Amino acid sequence: MQRDIFTEEHEGFRDLVARFVADEVVPHHDEWERDGLVPRELWTKAGALGLLCTDVPTEYGGGGVADFRYNVIVTEELAKVGASGVGFPLHNDVIVPYFLAHATEEQKRRWFPPMASGEVITAIAMTEPGTGSDLASMSTTAIRQDDGSYLLNGAKTFITNGIQADLVIVCAKTDPTSTHGGISLLVVERGMEGFERGRKLDKIGMHAQDTAELFFTDVRVPADNLLGQEGHGFVYLMQALPQERLGIGIAAIAGAKAAFDATLAYCKEREAFGRPIGSFQHSRFTLAELHTKITIGQQFADRCTMLHNEGQLSVEDAAMAKWWLTDLLGEVVDAGVQLHGGYGYMREYPIARAYVDARVQRIYGGTNEIMKEIIGRTLGV
Repeated sequence: MQRDIFTEEHEGFRDLVARFVADEVVPHHDEWERDGLVPRELWTKAGALGLLCTDVPTEYGGGGVADFRYNVIVTEELAKVGASGVGFPLHNDVIVPYFLAHATEEQKRRWFPPMASGEVITAIAMTEPGTGSDLASMSTTAIRQDDGSYLLNGAKTFITNGIQADLVIVCAKTDPTSTHGGISLLVVERGMEGFERGRKLDKIGMHAQDTAELFFTDVRVPADNLLGQEGHGFVYLMQALPQERLGIGIAAIAGAKAAFDATLAYCKEREAFGRPIGSFQHSRFTLAELHTKITIGQQFADRCTMLHNEGQLSVEDAAMAKWWLTDLLGEVVDAGVQLHGGYGYMREYPIARAYVDARVQRIYGGTNEIMKEIIGRTLGV
């Protein structure tokens, strides 16, 4: 089914991103998987081409185009080749919106130019060792001092871009006696005394992705690094999560399509009992079912993208996209491994890497069980 949400300008941008990915990412990603890290040079190369901060106004060094479809293209082109280690989508889709919505003029002029150039890598620290999706239960505190600064103490885990991040939006309780109303967002910068990186976490998949523990011990955060208003952090998080969840869903459907294409090609080439395995009825039916679901999922993802561009994407629609598309990705990669047989279990085959990389997408950004809870509440049950 033909996709119709992209213009000629978008397709030109896609060609640029695809060439960048083919030249700068694909030849090196296996090495980055072994190293557990993507080099910082990739970020500055992407920044020089305008692949970062496309929706940031040009006066701050960005692309000046407030159109989420450009974010979608970057996410899709990375997902197509299984480049799970490249953290551009987090930078573009998750971090930038917080600064666009809540940063002061001084903060925008200070942080946006190096973010757009790729010289500054960003992260957001929500999850704690003792809490998951229940953000209101966080124990990290940021107590205001007499000079107006905040004394930050606590620990965060599962932080994407955590090792390399130069700017980290940290969610903390500025009023420990409150719950939702006591959360604020502070921007912690590389080099602040008491800010330490823990171990780079050993995950079952996404080995090139920089995921870390972060520790804050009496970190003095200047008042100028408060993002938005004190005590409004939980509201800001809830406002930003739909775009984050849509981005996860977009990556999932793009990854599902790539896994399906690889599996279909294998089923046409691999023979058993003198004929291609794809010609057996069970294989054909499985491929037909997956192709149909991917087609439906892509149409829903595209519709959500356009609704988001119009400012009409609801919290429940974003939750639907996140859970259904990531569940579909899981179904596709599992079937892909099965259809590949023993070769599907070998890491030299893309389907094996896709299988382990896909699993976390049903967890991060809010577990799929939480997504169903969000949707269920809108039904009045």
